[in-house]
Amino acid sequence: MATRPPSPWRLPLVREITAILLIKLALLLAIKAIWFDAPTIPENGAARVDAHLFNESPRTEEKPR
Repeated sequence: MATRPPSPWRLPLVREITAILLIKLALLLAIKAIWFDAPTIPENGAARVDAHLFNESPRTEEKPR
């Protein structure tokens, strides 16, 4: 008859580390749900990015002669 190896869950250190990791995971998920619930899209954001990247501003446009 073979004896079963002792369960790692019987060690207090394993139980404490598992409990701490579960608490941290719960806190991270709560923080994500509270502060990062939806992306923020600025008003007229694409046009502002285009103007910044391509240096398009009304003051620097060339006028036809």
